[in-house]
Amino acid sequence: MRRAVVLGGSVAGLLAARVLSDHADEVVVLEPDDLAEHGTGRGAPQRDQLHAVLSMGHVQLERWLPGLTAELVGGGAHLGEGPRAVRFFVDGVLKAPVPRLRMLGATRPFIEQHIRRRVLALPNVVVRRERAYDLLFSGGRVCGVRFSAMGDGVHGDIEADLVVDAMGRASRLAAWLERGGWEPPPSDRMTVDLGYATASFHRGDELPGTVIAHSMPGPASAYLPARCEPGALAAVEGDRWSVVLAGYADYRPGRGPQEFLTRLRRCVAPLREVAERCAMDGDVRTFHFPESRRRRFTQLTRFPGGLVAVGDSVASVNPIYGQGLTLATLQASSLSAHLRTGADPHAPAWEYFRRVRTVVDAAWQLSTTADLAQPHVTGPYPRGYRLMRWAGDRITTASVLDTRVNETFMDVVNMRAHPKALTRPSLLLRAARVLAAR
Repeated sequence: MRRAVVLGGSVAGLLAARVLSDHADEVVVLEPDDLAEHGTGRGAPQRDQLHAVLSMGHVQLERWLPGLTAELVGGGAHLGEGPRAVRFFVDGVLKAPVPRLRMLGATRPFIEQHIRRRVLALPNVVVRRERAYDLLFSGGRVCGVRFSAMGDGVHGDIEADLVVDAMGRASRLAAWLERGGWEPPPSDRMTVDLGYATASFHRGDELPGTVIAHSMPGPASAYLPARCEPGALAAVEGDRWSVVLAGYADYRPGRGPQEFLTRLRRCVAPLREVAERCAMDGDVRTFHFPESRRRRFTQLTRFPGGLVAVGDSVASVNPIYGQGLTLATLQASSLSAHLRTGADPHAPAWEYFRRVRTVVDAAWQLSTTADLAQPHVTGPYPRGYRLMRWAGDRITTASVLDTRVNETFMDVVNMRAHPKALTRPSLLLRAARVLAAR
């Protein structure tokens, strides 16, 4: 390729640009926000919330940006390994240990800054402060982008062999396709009505050795907290704790610091410790996530060549499961696998979309099966939902008691294994034996 153009400079767009730098003479990232001050734009309003890079996300980030984890830790992030550093609770009960579990404590803006610096240091990658407002079509493919430059109002066109939509949930790709005479991809939606709130606290010598603590409701208390509030904390750069609380529908957390502290004191012991001993730093920041979405590109019968989509432009799932950043890394690897086959960038990228469907459907299955346990979530219910829910509830309960069951459970949660791993007869039999012995 002579030139590839990426629309959007968040994590998904940057990782796509990193992959494309191996295949194109020039990679141009069009990003309307000014990224100079803090290195982040306004396009992801949830970026100030606590984020997770799951275990598979770490693997992929190190693949594309070797040494990134060491850079983050050197800059103040914290790497948690082992049962003391990474602690998971169900209904207030500590889960069985998974010694090999490895997670990173850092804020999303901090991670983005390091990814952006590494990608934009590549000699054939440039970022331009411009907003795309349409696609250019020719001969059955996308051949470029129409843009307006921010600040001076100059309009122009830029030619491309491949265009990547990384515009997130606000992507206008469907409208652009229709305007160009193409059918937009059908989409699935599931209303979840999630609210969550994040606050920072000064970190001292409390909780020595703890990097991550996460508390989730069990199968019998999916809606309102039974024994404890659902929430999580992470030790992040700048000697701070980043703490998040979550709730659905009318139980969504608000912006009030006293309400936040009151709820935090009903959490598991590590989060209560922060509420009692640490001073809050700044305001409580809230975010409302109304619905999960995915676009089914593979259901189309015709699609223009020279065009792919990544990140939330493809799928945006309930963020409480922390899958978003890891999905972006897996989609970048899917794009690499597609291009390394020698695929013509001017042809429809069906093989790419099939690869992406595999990882997106896995994330969608895991999150929506759990979301459907909420009384206010009314579907759509997938085929076999009752069996998946029955098996999932028992494996969740058994994961509190048994290390081997919890290892498989956490491999699926961390996207190292497909959700079908939870339905293996050997695992179900072991979970049944664990529960029977209890």
